[in-house]
Amino acid sequence: MAESLGYFTFVLHSHLPYVIGHGRWPHGMDWLNEAAAESYIPLLQAFNRLGAEGRGSGVTLGITPILAEMLASKVFRREFKDYLDQKVQAATDDLATFKKLGDGHFASLARMWADHYGELRRSFSEDFGEDLIGAFKRLMDAGVLEIITSAATHGYLPLLGRDTAVQAQVKQGVATYRRHFGRDPQGFWLPECAYRPRYAWTPPVKDLPGKPVLRKGVEEFLSENGLKYFFIDSHLLKGGKAIGVYKDRFDALERLWERFAAQYQERPEEEDKSPYQVYLVSSAPETMRPVAVFTRDPKTGLQVWSGEWGYPGDGNFLDFHKKRFPGGLRYWQVTSAQADLADKQPYHPEWVAARINDQADHFVALVSGILAEFKAKEGRPGMVVAPYDTELIGHWWFEGPEWLYQVLKRFQDHTQVSLSPGGEILKASAPRSVISLPEGSWGEGGYHWIWLNEMNDWTWRHVYAAEEAMEEMARLWADDPDPRLQDLLKQCGRSLFLLESSDWQFLISTFSARDYAE
Repeated sequence: MAESLGYFTFVLHSHLPYVIGHGRWPHGMDWLNEAAAESYIPLLQAFNRLGAEGRGSGVTLGITPILAEMLASKVFRREFKDYLDQKVQAATDDLATFKKLGDGHFASLARMWADHYGELRRSFSEDFGEDLIGAFKRLMDAGVLEIITSAATHGYLPLLGRDTAVQAQVKQGVATYRRHFGRDPQGFWLPECAYRPRYAWTPPVKDLPGKPVLRKGVEEFLSENGLKYFFIDSHLLKGGKAIGVYKDRFDALERLWERFAAQYQERPEEEDKSPYQVYLVSSAPETMRPVAVFTRDPKTGLQVWSGEWGYPGDGNFLDFHKKRFPGGLRYWQVTSAQADLADKQPYHPEWVAARINDQADHFVALVSGILAEFKAKEGRPGMVVAPYDTELIGHWWFEGPEWLYQVLKRFQDHTQVSLSPGGEILKASAPRSVISLPEGSWGEGGYHWIWLNEMNDWTWRHVYAAEEAMEEMARLWADDPDPRLQDLLKQCGRSLFLLESSDWQFLISTFSARDYAE
């Protein structure tokens, strides 16, 4: 047997803001329906294929608590079936239209969509029992993947105004995970990979009064809640330019970045640290225990995230943006990164298999080369961590789930690279080096500017005021025996959680649903 080069894991971060009861289209419940139809179920099907073949996946799957609650709700189960039925009907209507027009190719695509959504409807009910969270749990119980947790509502932890607020987000994230998955989580996805060490902090909003207050480092809250590891972007470990993950997908963010770029300064790169090994992080001597940190690999990140030359931009793949109304189905290919919507060519599903296989081969070779280079230099196996938004795989990139399956299948046949989720890599690595980290995130510029800028800084005034009020109410009435008062306190806590979600600032900055967020 060939000597091991090291470990690899896909880290898929699954999250949506709370939308149940808050609209359907264009903003609201259909976000959840689309993600389930285009990402979660196709990925479940891919993982189940691997399991049926006796293969693991080594995937580290993050599911935020707020997403788990939505997917487990009766409202989602009912509305999702209606959504799939509507898609089948839309495809059927398109089929009739294209037949009348004598357009055989578009008619075949409409038939493809009718079959596709009909199969999703069947699979949701029969294969998964209308319980997607339960389906993911069964995969974890079978050893196919590992599920990790996150902050309760994806609160942007470095900017939350009080340690009690950060503690509540983390603690609720652990509690919700236990309820859905029946065990303690090992790993934690920091929302937006955003980290802040311990220091004397003041509110970052202009003209907001406040004296410096010593705040705990984010890793301290993870340690206190029994969590073993988290993830960061490579620039927080080594310095250099932050790659960013969102700019290529949102035109408004591109324009905002152009204004911010003049202020941006790269941190000098540190050569003695590597994203291909695990470290321990501690920013306070009294931390219960250091927490391990995995670092995002920049090379594999760009290969998928880049809108210019990443895999999803292949001209043969299904275009995300161009849709036929009223049904909203897609019939066109990317064509080229520069093609206007009017220039998009018809999609040919029979052309994509070869491109998926080529890209899977390329990705496996890329990871293997990274690990071989690290081992030759360091004399020991390394690990490559490749984090992506789950919704990128399927929703934004229709062919993504099949690509992921082909990559994982090839890795299983590649005896020199071990597919292992975060918990297994941590156990095998036994890290000893303790480091400190600077403040930052995986957003453009590597800092907080997407979530704190001139367009959305007003939101933080409301967040900080609500956190202060919640802390005072808890101080006064947490031990009051009146059950009605306790119910009111819990409702206030839930409302604060929703207010703290990082999605609102993101949606304002990207203009993707600014009116909905505000």
